[in-house]
Amino acid sequence: MDEAQATILCEGDGSGARLRVRGALTLPGLAAARAELRRACARPGLRVVEFDLGALEGLDTAGAWLIASERARLERAGVTTRLAPPPARLRELLEAVTAAMPEAPPPPPRQGLAQRLAALGRGVESGALGALDALAFLGLTLARLGGALLRPRRLRMAALFSHMQQAGLNALPIVTLMGFLIGVVLAFQGATQLRRFGAEVFVVDLIAISALRELGALLTAIIVAGRSGSAFTAAIGSMKVNEEIDAMRALSLDPIETLALPRALALLLTLPVLSFLAMIAALAGGLLMSWIELGVSPGMFLERLHAQTDVKHFLVGISKAPVFALIIGVVGCHQGFLVGGSAESVGRRTTASVVIAIFSVIVADALFSVFFAELGI
Repeated sequence: MDEAQATILCEGDGSGARLRVRGALTLPGLAAARAELRRACARPGLRVVEFDLGALEGLDTAGAWLIASERARLERAGVTTRLAPPPARLRELLEAVTAAMPEAPPPPPRQGLAQRLAALGRGVESGALGALDALAFLGLTLARLGGALLRPRRLRMAALFSHMQQAGLNALPIVTLMGFLIGVVLAFQGATQLRRFGAEVFVVDLIAISALRELGALLTAIIVAGRSGSAFTAAIGSMKVNEEIDAMRALSLDPIETLALPRALALLLTLPVLSFLAMIAALAGGLLMSWIELGVSPGMFLERLHAQTDVKHFLVGISKAPVFALIIGVVGCHQGFLVGGSAESVGRRTTASVVIAIFSVIVADALFSVFFAELGI
């Protein structure tokens, strides 16, 4: 018999089994021994298993761990295990490994109706407290903005223009490309459906109202939330981890006025411009696709756009942009100030910033839709 290979003989029937382990239960034969043990203990209806190690010739730490772990696995499955005394020269190693085995974690408590309701209540409470905290941060930011307007020297113009470049000018290519492609998609899909009714010319109205009233400002805000809102959180969060914000407070500098206000104000000034350019790009994409797909000439497209599209649709769409900008700026900066003392917290808060900002923008857009519908605009 190979000294490095153990053999396992299973005796007994019904609900009991006796496993006789012979040979050397060591690391080289561990995988085969484990497979034999699993097959022997897989019998249905098994209730009692006895491990007989009397004929065991060799045992190392890996073999002792196998015996201890298999006993623990069977005990968790409701099978009673017994251990016949091993040879005296192996008993000390087996007892040491068994004593060092980690305790199995307790099974998770069953979630009853009361526990589920309690978890729901805690989630609602946490969300409400977070919303109140964000509302308080919005109030502080608006208060600092009012103070800066009364005393313009307190406004850091260099930081403001820098953030306007990063959040506005650098976002111009992706925003215009997005608007152009949205116009192309609207024209193509609208032409496919309207052609069935011989009403292809109404594709101009579809593109104009969709781009000017809803999609221009909304999609621009979503892109800016993912691009600039996350950058705000990461930058402020990194400063929080490096204790730079504590140093600012030690120097009597207000972190909200220094860090949050220029970023929020930069979005407030640049997002309406980006939304306007996204609307123009969407109209340009719709014009090009209408010309290619439907044969609607640019002159005819512009004429119908001027005749059938009311300026109120543009005003409704552009009026949403400052609100979206304030939401994105406040959420991004607020999540940055909530970062803890680790890099993991920065990543977690950055993800939360994007999710909360996009969700809040969509909710605000829905409220705007209801509001303007009630006003008949």
